[in-house]
Parts: sequence; C-alpha cells; structure tokens
Amino acid sequence: MICSIKKKDLEALKPTHILPQTPFWGRLKSKQGYIPLGFELTVSKELLFNSVNSATEIKDDILVLIKSIDGEQCFAYVPYGPKIEPDFENHGVFLENLSEALKPELPDNCVFIRYDLMWKNQWSVDEEYFDENGNWIGPPQSQVQEFRVNFKTENWNLQKSPNDVLPKNTFFLDLSLDEKELLKNMRYNTRYNVKNAAKKGIKVKEYGIEHIESWYNLYKETALRQGLPLQTIAYFSSILKNQDNSKNGVSVKMLMADYKGKFLASMFLVLSNKRGTYLYGASSSKNKNMMASYALQWESLKIAKNWGCTQYDMFGSAPNLNQKHPLRGIHVYKKGFGGDLFHRMGCWDYPFNSEVYDLFKMHELSN
Repeated sequence: MICSIKKKDLEALKPTHILPQTPFWGRLKSKQGYIPLGFELTVSKELLFNSVNSATEIKDDILVLIKSIDGEQCFAYVPYGPKIEPDFENHGVFLENLSEALKPELPDNCVFIRYDLMWKNQWSVDEEYFDENGNWIGPPQSQVQEFRVNFKTENWNLQKSPNDVLPKNTFFLDLSLDEKELLKNMRYNTRYNVKNAAKKGIKVKEYGIEHIESWYNLYKETALRQGLPLQTIAYFSSILKNQDNSKNGVSVKMLMADYKGKFLASMFLVLSNKRGTYLYGASSSKNKNMMASYALQWESLKIAKNWGCTQYDMFGSAPNLNQKHPLRGIHVYKKGFGGDLFHRMGCWDYPFNSEVYDLFKMHELSN
C-alpha cells in the first residue's frame, strides 16, 4: 500500500492549525455552493521522504470541496491540502498517487482535482530566483515548474493552475516569544505606531454579530478603495455562525478598534488549534493618524498568544517589495510586525478528463 483513502464524516476531521482544512471551513464553503467531503489519508513514508527505508505509514485527514462547473461537470478543490508535506522531489509523485486514490471517491463527472498547496515553494530556496536586493522574484514560467514537479510521476499529468485561490505569500509570526520580544522584532515605525495608538486612546474590543453592519461598512469602504471584489454581509455573518467556539475547533473573534465611539478599523481573527489567522481586515480612510489598524493587529497577536497559539498567519502579502505590485502596501504593513515571509506552491491541477479540463483552463485564462 502506497496511498489509500477512506471516507470520513466532515465533523470528525481532526483539529488542525491549517484553517482551510477544518470542518469550520467546510461548513463555511457549503454556504457558497461547495459540497464538502472528508477523508482519512494513509500514505507510506517511502512515497514522501527519500531518507526513509522502512514501509511505515502516516495517517492524516483531508478536506475536499466539490464545485459544479456547468451543471453537468464538476471539479474537486483541496484548500491548503494535503497537509502532509513530502520532500521537494516527491511533490509530484505524491500528488499523482493521492489523485488516483481519490478518484473513485469523487463524482463520476469530476473533471480534475485542484490542490491549493501550502507547501514551501521549491523556487523560494533557489538563489537564482532572488534579485540583487534579496527580493524573491517568483517561480519560473509554468512549463519549467511542471517539468520539475512531474519528476518521477508515471502520467506526467500535473499542471500549474492558471490562477491561485488562497494567498500564495504570507508572513508568519512566532507567538512562542514573549510580548517584549514580539515588540522588539517589529520595525521601528510599526512599534512606534502601536504605542502611539494606545497613547491616543484607541480601544480594541471583541464584538458579536449584532455589530456585523458596523464591520461591513468598514469592509465595504476598504474593498471599494482597494478595488477588491465584494463579499456579502451574509458571508461574514456565516463566518461567525459556523464557528465551533472551542479549543478543539475553530473560534472567530470580530475585533474592532474605536476612538470615542467611532470605529476606525476592524478584523476577523480566527483561532484554530495552535495558529491564529488574520482572515479579513478593514479600515476607515478617515483619522489615519490615529493608527487604529496597528492597535488592532497588536491586540490580535496578544489574544492569539493568550489562547495558546504558537504561530500567527498574516494570510496574504506581495511576494516582494516590488513598487508596482498591487499588494505592496499590505506587504509593507504586515512586514512591519516582524514575521518571516513564506512562499507557498499555490494551485496545481490533476486532470481526469483532459479535453474538458483544457476548455475550462482556456476559460480561466481568458478571464
């Protein structure tokens, strides 16, 4: 046995710090038209790691989301999964075996599987892909990526997706540090803004769903200002309604920073196992000098640490400090809190029906 799959009830999936692989995420996405499926994966270590000689096994859970394409066809999407991360040169052979093991458990009209890999990007450790200032310039073109990832596979079937769904680049903060160390690791301007916001009287508190409209007003203003696609207020309500509110599940905290009764910044902090995630954030274009978003983020870090989290995921940034990147401002803001920049592999597809998949891919590329 190299790789096997067994169905598992969604709510029986084991707790994990990887938020998009939790029952909470499955419930949330079911509100958006996905059908969540849970599985237990058993895989031989020899398929994963080159240094292993014995046929010992690893077991882990995996969440798969089924999405309709046109009413007749569908595809499977694995958000930040599988969680088991093999050696670089075994990425492709593991995904190939997993895909073939999953295939009988998926709908007959499933065209392909899309893996949104949170594994470390293979090219982010290659000096060739950094500029003279130490900025990562990103991976090579898709054909080059596919050539390396399909190494050792039988079918040479893995393709780089036209688009990535979840953030490919993020900052991770080490919450095992004490608060003084966390502050010390921040850039000077960030640390100054955190302390200045407190001096100016910014207050950060957790609010319930009765304040969802206040959150949404700030979020809508931010999305329009930054040219981002808008989610509905019902979507954010479902985030609060579908949480588990337990140490073994997922807890969501809607935090808002105010000054004299006026909300200036807000965010959704999600706590899952040992990781806190900055899932959504919003801020007012007014009173920028109050530095409310800095007070908000600092309070969020402290809440996650006190909850028992050892890691904090900023959940999205630019890959580098390129002046032209649309996320550069967000990158600079998040970088200021002192985390380590991490580059993920992003989305990879394993087609079952190449003809229909090629049409779907062409449609994605044209949009």
